[in-house]
Amino acid sequence: MNVAHWLARSARSFPDNAAVSRGPAVVASYLELARRVSALAASLRLRFQLASGERVALVMSNSPEYLEVLYAAWWAGLVAVPVNAKLHPEEVGYILEDSGASVCFVTDELAAGIGPLVGRVPGLQRVIDVSSADYRDLVRGAEAAEPCAVAAADVAWLFYTSGTTGRPKGVMITHRNLVTMTLCYLADVDRVAPGDCLLHAAPMSHGSGLYNFPHVLLAANQVVPESRQFDPAEIFALCPRSPGMSLFAAPTMVRRLTAWARERDPDVLGLKTVIYGGGPMYVEDIKQALEVLGERFVQIYGQGECPMGITALSRAQIADRAHARWEQRLGSVGVPQSAVEVVVGDGQDRPLPLGEIGEVLVRGDTVMRGYWRNPDATAETLRGGWLHTGDLGALDGDGFLTLRDRSRDMVITGGANVYPREVEEILLRHPQVNEASVVGRPDPEWGEEVVAFVVLQSGSSVGREELDALCMQHIARFKRPRVYRFVDSLPKNNYGKVLKTELRRWLRDEAAGGSGK
Repeated sequence: MNVAHWLARSARSFPDNAAVSRGPAVVASYLELARRVSALAASLRLRFQLASGERVALVMSNSPEYLEVLYAAWWAGLVAVPVNAKLHPEEVGYILEDSGASVCFVTDELAAGIGPLVGRVPGLQRVIDVSSADYRDLVRGAEAAEPCAVAAADVAWLFYTSGTTGRPKGVMITHRNLVTMTLCYLADVDRVAPGDCLLHAAPMSHGSGLYNFPHVLLAANQVVPESRQFDPAEIFALCPRSPGMSLFAAPTMVRRLTAWARERDPDVLGLKTVIYGGGPMYVEDIKQALEVLGERFVQIYGQGECPMGITALSRAQIADRAHARWEQRLGSVGVPQSAVEVVVGDGQDRPLPLGEIGEVLVRGDTVMRGYWRNPDATAETLRGGWLHTGDLGALDGDGFLTLRDRSRDMVITGGANVYPREVEEILLRHPQVNEASVVGRPDPEWGEEVVAFVVLQSGSSVGREELDALCMQHIARFKRPRVYRFVDSLPKNNYGKVLKTELRRWLRDEAAGGSGK
């Protein structure tokens, strides 16, 4: 089924419902959104002569037009290629060429950097600024009456990985994947009703954009902040005016929301749900968030290769303080979502006993079709019918999955495994530690040694001895950091994930006699 049918359905059943807003101002109803989308779809097919399955790229910051372009691509039977708007034009050029995109839509601030790629990227016909007269002309033309027919296995969303280990790979997400992910959202994550809204405070090219589907299916409003980005003051200002508001947030964003709310005690009555994921949420952080913002949190775990759809830790489970293993559950990523099987396997993909650490393996209808034009990588990642996530974790007797780390982030010191997250959790128990990230550094005697990068509260005088003593109270001696680096901030990508590759680079530069950062 073509996911664009959901927009057509809501336009028929709830034509006057608010579909897209910019801040508190409604931009389009469902009927108006469907008309603009169908006209843009007709323009893509007729004016640009695009055939089913061809690619349309979006290099856009968050905007109401983002949804128009996405749904127009699907309405026309095309493949959407959402691209991280903060990439360098050369990086964007690689994705446009690799995907074979024919048309690229951009927001105004990106037009000057991306426009010159026409003529340099083979097959790229046009770069269209969604604030331009050209774009307005495209959405005012004749309409395509109904979404094009597609097969469930046809690619809908071509998502490019971050490329931390080389060139980014295109993940083929099909219409079936998106339909299954959406139904899992409604079964395992949160309920949606007409009149609710989704606030896009995180990039629409990634998780926040993927959560548009359950809200379009149920004719809820999609709100784009006027700032186009994450701003706690703006979010809390919208809460009283946006009943039933949900948002997807990385753990770093949750920490910022919590800190802002603790200082100012805003009205959060309209805030229904904060879905967090995309990185480790430490137990102390979610406990503080619950204390300040209340029982509004749901956690999900997914990957680009299985978008938003591996496990979920429900609102009720997060709020269940009376449970004997409440804190352990807060440190987990929940239980498998309804449409997937999850096991923890050894090096030969054999399921391990409960409690033992191995690679997280996933299969089900939310798992990608494969990597775009990369059969070798597809065969390796999907060998044996399982998605090999590269994440290390353990399952308990109740089915809760606790992640330890990415396999490449594990530190092996003196032949013993150290999982950085375990050490980070202990360091964050100190009231003057704001952030901590642990990596390994080559050591001639031990193989690797544990290094902790620590961000302290302003004015704090905490030193190595105090943090060492804290670690010695809770974890084995060999796990404690041998080196501490106190820094003003941790390097992060624009989704809030700490860049451990950058921390390792600092250490390499330091060893080579450079500044380290």
